[in-house]
Amino acid sequence: MDYEEALSWIHGISRFGMNMGLKRIETLMHYLGDPHRKLKFLHIGGTNGKGSTAAFAAAALEAGGYRVGLYTSPYLVQFTNRMSINGIDIPRERLVELVGRVKPLVEKISASDAGHPTEFEVVTAIAFTYFAEEAPDIVVLEVGLGGRLDATNVVQPLVTVITTVSLEHTQVLGNTVEEIAREKAGIIKEGVPVVTMAGGGALEVLEDTCRHRNAPLYRLGVQFGAEKINGSIKGQSFNYKGLYRDYSDMYIPLLGSYQVDNAALSLAALELLTEKGFSLSEQSVRSGLAATEWPGRLEVMRRSPLVVLDGAHNLEAFRELRRSVESTFTYRRLILVLGVLGDKAMESILQEILPLVDVLVVTAPNSPRAADPADVKEIASKLMPGTVYIRKSIPEAVALALSLARAPDLVLVAGSLYLISDARHYLKSLAAVLP
Repeated sequence: MDYEEALSWIHGISRFGMNMGLKRIETLMHYLGDPHRKLKFLHIGGTNGKGSTAAFAAAALEAGGYRVGLYTSPYLVQFTNRMSINGIDIPRERLVELVGRVKPLVEKISASDAGHPTEFEVVTAIAFTYFAEEAPDIVVLEVGLGGRLDATNVVQPLVTVITTVSLEHTQVLGNTVEEIAREKAGIIKEGVPVVTMAGGGALEVLEDTCRHRNAPLYRLGVQFGAEKINGSIKGQSFNYKGLYRDYSDMYIPLLGSYQVDNAALSLAALELLTEKGFSLSEQSVRSGLAATEWPGRLEVMRRSPLVVLDGAHNLEAFRELRRSVESTFTYRRLILVLGVLGDKAMESILQEILPLVDVLVVTAPNSPRAADPADVKEIASKLMPGTVYIRKSIPEAVALALSLARAPDLVLVAGSLYLISDARHYLKSLAAVLP
């Protein structure tokens, strides 16, 4: 089996669909010798901001001299991005070897009453096995979907982070924010401290869960907080008032005011990790945050004309995207390349972002769940006076947007990380990235 064959097998599992539950992953972990029990975890769930918060925390821990595993999804450039140690992806040959070991176990479970493990369960099992054999000091672990029944929820973390909670995956997680919060709260473990920026009804659910599980709860804006000082197209600075430490004039290269909150969440989690034996100097924290890379989130790919990629994919993310575009960039016209998944609140997303848009280019993300561009165009044409185009492929859509743009226009590509991944690859092929 080579790398492409290994990937083909992994992705082929998707035909068995989504099947929430922990029985299969627990069985698979048992067959593999329970590798997750040999590791320490920082577990990060929530609706938006999970990946960025994980990236900040991992970068600071690495700057402090620790070996840090990072498990995130989906990937932006290549599959191996999903599991890394100190910023280095799992080697392809190692992934192939692990697939060879996991595949017969998956087939064994599939033949039982448990049913076929899902693609995410299999990838999670591979990641846990890889990390256990490489023995990093800690693994920063991003939840896949929900929390309670997510494959990552077999771990016992040192600290838990729940970012925001809003409506998403309603067909799986529930139709109200409170129902979704209960699923997210499923990663809260007995006695394990929790850091969150959730509010409203979602916060009430988290508070109730923490009370029942004797888990200390720390809230952004209450026990800790951050205040943005300034920002530019190169990054932003903020003051942090923490649980035990205060930091002034912290710099992060990621754009968008919401990234200040994500950074604050990571800082609070790092403070709690110090109680678990992870010592970090102020300089380590500063240098780690300043070096954080998380592509595809308000990522500037070109300056003339200005081209920005953002992985916004649900209503909450598009609200933040709109605020960030208005506060961060100066432009004449906004040309939006948009591709969304069909299970998102498409009309609400369009109502949120289209008031800023002068020209819309609709395409489809590379996903079987992609919304039909014709359906998107039909709704958008009723909501905006500007021109709406459809292009079948993502490179064609980005090329059209670039051909229509003149400095000081802004070309914004958003709607799904699947879209961003292909758009980013195309732009890099044009050598249109910043030095």
